[in-house]
Amino acid sequence: MSDRTTALLTRRRATLLTVAVLLCLPPFYLDAFWLRIGLFSLAAAIGATGLALLSGTAGQLSLGHAFFLAVGAYGYTWLAGDPGPGLPTALAVPLAVLMAGLAGGLFSPVAGRVKGIYLGIATLALVFLGHHVLLTAESVTGGFNGRSVPPLSLGGFTFDAGDELTVLGVPFGAEERLWFLGLALFAVTWFTARGLLRSRPGRALAALRDSETAAAVMGVDVARHRSAAFVVSSMYAGLAGVLLALAFRRVVPDYFSLVLSVDYLAMIVIGGLGSVAGATAGAVFVTALPLLMTRYADELPLVAAPGSAEGAVGPTEAARYLYGAAIVLVLLYAPDGLHGLARRSRDRLRRRRSPTSDPASAVPSPPPPAAAARPKEHTL
Repeated sequence: MSDRTTALLTRRRATLLTVAVLLCLPPFYLDAFWLRIGLFSLAAAIGATGLALLSGTAGQLSLGHAFFLAVGAYGYTWLAGDPGPGLPTALAVPLAVLMAGLAGGLFSPVAGRVKGIYLGIATLALVFLGHHVLLTAESVTGGFNGRSVPPLSLGGFTFDAGDELTVLGVPFGAEERLWFLGLALFAVTWFTARGLLRSRPGRALAALRDSETAAAVMGVDVARHRSAAFVVSSMYAGLAGVLLALAFRRVVPDYFSLVLSVDYLAMIVIGGLGSVAGATAGAVFVTALPLLMTRYADELPLVAAPGSAEGAVGPTEAARYLYGAAIVLVLLYAPDGLHGLARRSRDRLRRRRSPTSDPASAVPSPPPPAAAARPKEHTL
């Protein structure tokens, strides 16, 4: 291993350690509002990573992501709650993720044979079907009013504000405890997704996205890899649904609508298709923007506070206008999203900082050959 490669790995590890330390500090300095935004953003980043693997890497369009989020959220609530089996919450989390993967597996034969807009329309049916089931299966879902979410308990430690806990003089309530759980789940998502992208199946999915014919010639089983990508994406969505349920503390059917699926598509388009870091950036942007605009609506021009007079633009609608405009700008000027824009800016800055070659050590270029002499023509 060369010295340059060793230095690069050391720099990356130091950067990763620094980011990890900085992400552990917010519970000690920020209030519950900012931690709640962070929790929703972490959950959205987990779900957007799964959709980025499906749409950005495998090239499959899905409008049914909200359905698998609902399977994860309601699956955990029913498995750990009453009515329900009343399983330990630590067991209900992986089982809920597996339920979402099973739901994706049941739909995977369709995903393996249909592509493009046709798959998008097929997955759109899942959202409407799931919303209908959530409203009618009241014994499981609680109907229109939803259900309360049992707090997660691991080894006697409960992620809620039931018992008093103080760390370094800071009282740790539900948001502070769930923050570290969200970080752990997001770290697992980040490393597994990046490992998948760099593995042989990830390269096969990329080849499948670029050209199905070329991928099939190279021995890639098109239907099997498409189906596998859909199942993996569903499991990431199920995990995001579990974290959302724990953060909201109550699940209701209206949250898991088509609008949520469109939000997730906006996340991966703004952040950058096929990139874990881009999906994370897009998830933070789309999730945090309406919450911030709701809090500071009184101070923003042309934005009315929630519950104001009719005809005024509310913070949620204004946020959708803004990230709708962001999608248009990204498609026009940065097709690879925020991640590609950041990468190009970093490369440009690195080229500016790179030392220029020493003029004294440069090898002088040979002089151009002299033009052949020719006699001067006499003019009359």
